[in-house]
Amino acid sequence: MSPPQQVPGPQPTLGKPARRRRVGIFLFDQVKTLDFVGPAEVFTEANQRVDGYDVRFFSHDGQDVVTSMGLRVGVDAAAADSGPLDLVIVPGSESAPQVYRPEEVQAAVRLLAARAERVASICSGAFALAITGLLDGKSATTHWKFTGALATTYPSVDVRPDSIFVRDGDTYSSAGVAAGIDLALAIVEEDHGADVARSIAQLLLVYMRRSGGQSQFSASVRAKPARTSVAKAVADYIHGDPTRAGSLADIAAHANVGVRHLNRVIKDELGMTPIQYVGSIRLDLALGLLEAGDPVGEVAAAAGYPSPIAFRRAFAARYNTTPSAYQRRFRTTGAGTYPGRSEPPRPASTEAALPH
Repeated sequence: MSPPQQVPGPQPTLGKPARRRRVGIFLFDQVKTLDFVGPAEVFTEANQRVDGYDVRFFSHDGQDVVTSMGLRVGVDAAAADSGPLDLVIVPGSESAPQVYRPEEVQAAVRLLAARAERVASICSGAFALAITGLLDGKSATTHWKFTGALATTYPSVDVRPDSIFVRDGDTYSSAGVAAGIDLALAIVEEDHGADVARSIAQLLLVYMRRSGGQSQFSASVRAKPARTSVAKAVADYIHGDPTRAGSLADIAAHANVGVRHLNRVIKDELGMTPIQYVGSIRLDLALGLLEAGDPVGEVAAAAGYPSPIAFRRAFAARYNTTPSAYQRRFRTTGAGTYPGRSEPPRPASTEAALPH
């Protein structure tokens, strides 16, 4: 009888010495489950390729926590017993920012950060870093629905609202939920190279790096609703016939106001110029048509753009992706659910180099 086949264990990256990095994930009541499970899975999956990570979970007092979905999760130890860390991750919560205000939570975050070489936040976890001063003078991001509050509450933070993740020195932050997986993959690439990170992305059936920014996922990118009669008149004018060019004077005349008054009202109410407002309405129309499956050329014409090229430029400037790419992502979720349809391609080999 031949001996059983031996399955090779984790192998270190060629040319680099093996070093297990200690990753500490801070948990607390009302933490969002996917915010910490996603990154933890990336680092754990990496150990199939390189014996690279020792993932540990901490709470401020070493007691179990209850997540936002009611799941009770045990931890390895209290923050005070963490020991040195290579990376500490603070996940987010729908209860942010108040969930980070208790002194014991802030003390735990400060302690873990002081013991770590790198600090990262997922989603609204950026508030935990901001409230403890760890983001002062640094660039950061968070979930799109929290970016405004983060920027207003902590003006010393350079908030990047469209970024999927941001690295500023030894501090990392990511947008919401699944963006934590993007950030974790980027950190693995930084530690062990693109080949290792790419193989993990393929095993998890995710992309190394998604195209575009988080604005393409954001409900807030839709045109702001009009409240005053002037803004409603402008919206009605564009919706009535999006294909007409319409100068600023034409729009003001339709709203029965002067150009200066039009500029002031729209700027005060919506925080943008009338021309920018018209552009947002046209892009809003275009998004709906793309999601309905209309061809890009027809969408451009129906939304009032002089050419498909002009439409693509405006779309890319706003959403940092192309109309075709947006349509592929958001038209349907059924591409992989029916017999006879091909399996989605393995993730592309695009490298997710961290911005410096």
